[in-house]
Amino acid sequence: MDNEFTARYIELGANAEIFKYQECIRVNPLKITAEALAERIKKKGFVLEKVKFLENGYFVKKARHSISALPEYLHGYFYIQEAASQLPAQVLNPSKEDIVLDACAAPGGKATQLAVKAKAVIAVESQHNRMPALLNNIERMGMKNIICCNTDARTFEPEMKFTKILVNAPCSGNYISDNKWFGKQKITNFTERAEIQKEILGNVANLLEDKGELVYSTCSLEPEEDEIVVDWAIKELGMKVIDIDCIGDKGISSPFGKELDKQVEKCRRLWPYKTRTQGFFIAKMALR
Repeated sequence: MDNEFTARYIELGANAEIFKYQECIRVNPLKITAEALAERIKKKGFVLEKVKFLENGYFVKKARHSISALPEYLHGYFYIQEAASQLPAQVLNPSKEDIVLDACAAPGGKATQLAVKAKAVIAVESQHNRMPALLNNIERMGMKNIICCNTDARTFEPEMKFTKILVNAPCSGNYISDNKWFGKQKITNFTERAEIQKEILGNVANLLEDKGELVYSTCSLEPEEDEIVVDWAIKELGMKVIDIDCIGDKGISSPFGKELDKQVEKCRRLWPYKTRTQGFFIAKMALR
């Protein structure tokens, strides 16, 4: 590992233990129960184990071959979705009264997760080449209440506002989800990426109902893309951070000596060596 990153994580009170995290799926309750799915695929050499901190998440404890090759996958009975990645939509927790904006939607894991509970989901994706995956997953999972928009969340201006918004922002990723990550990254990448994240947040915050809720998440462990962005949203957008019931450490309020608003401690950061998942950061916010 690059010593630069080793030093950063030590300064943040953590480490960068590398391990292979468990494959995880999310059962689609619109098509099958978890018990029925487990029974079906057990006969084919697969064993599932409930993830304690997820509603519909199951670790694949035993697999005869790739689980994506099963007809149950093609029928949309489940979505292959890493455990930590299932948390942002779970934390947002929409109801059948909510029209939800998924601001960075492809390939559709969180959009289809939100659609199970929401009245409707508006799925925005800026990259044209990612739209086929989004559309295919929506069709495969049998979702009838998702509208897709191939547009940039930074400039999206619909004639409506939303009670719930998810911004699972484009980010630099983390070392657990990419074994070549350390060789690809530079510290300057994080601040550059943060500017895009702020542009997205700055626009979609205008689309939030007065009593609405917004979840901001990344699969980055870098404060520049996490707590520092949330601190910016508090100070520049008039947001407040809401307590959440979620695994992970509290947010870091003084990363690298930079003093942030204490509200960022209500955020959650998932260090892989603690949660045994990929790295993740989650914040829930509302307008003050």
